[in-house]
Amino acid sequence: MDIIWLGHGSWRIETGGQVLLIDPWLTGNPMLDDSQHDAAVAGATHLLLTHTHFDHVADILPLARKLNIPVVGQYDLMGFWEESEGIQTVGFNKGGTVDLGGVRVSMVPASHSSTMTTTDGPLVVGNEIGFMISSEGKTVYASGDTDIMADMGWMGEYYAPDIGILSAGGHFTMDMKGTAFAAKKYFNFKTVIPGHYKTFPLLEQSAQVLIDGLPGVDVIEPEVMKAITL
Repeated sequence: MDIIWLGHGSWRIETGGQVLLIDPWLTGNPMLDDSQHDAAVAGATHLLLTHTHFDHVADILPLARKLNIPVVGQYDLMGFWEESEGIQTVGFNKGGTVDLGGVRVSMVPASHSSTMTTTDGPLVVGNEIGFMISSEGKTVYASGDTDIMADMGWMGEYYAPDIGILSAGGHFTMDMKGTAFAAKKYFNFKTVIPGHYKTFPLLEQSAQVLIDGLPGVDVIEPEVMKAITL
């Protein structure tokens, strides 16, 4: 399994013969150079969407059309897009699990918000979510944008993820201290990879607090477009 950071809260996971792009933000992403865009999405088989803030959804529809691959996300929005945009989708909801060619993806709660900007102001679109991704004998918790929440208790016990891809930049999500607290209290991770940080000055710039807070856990600070092989 290769986990590749595309900068900010965007990820590429290569596993089980599939290539999953989670919230792939290309256009305007200050961490991902334009010259890297093609490599970031090459061979992608599925687009996974956690919520509809611009830094997560901006490139979803263009990529769905360009790559001719399905968007995987909440049922209501997927059904609307399939009818209105003519794209392929896989719609399901919290508590559900879908099989993406041998890679099983379960939808779990998050604690954040999910809106789109319109001429009439922000429009609430579905709910914020995360994913549990099971493949190659491993389970990855991709938290999406979230704060600490009590639901992490049952999620950690029920899904028992060994890898955490966790929002940790603060201001909009958990910060490094909060992420360390959540990881230690609710999960038994072997590996933690922080995301949603460094992008802007108001976000955390280092994962040292997370590293110090999780002794015995392999905390890996990702580098953009550099594969983490697990």
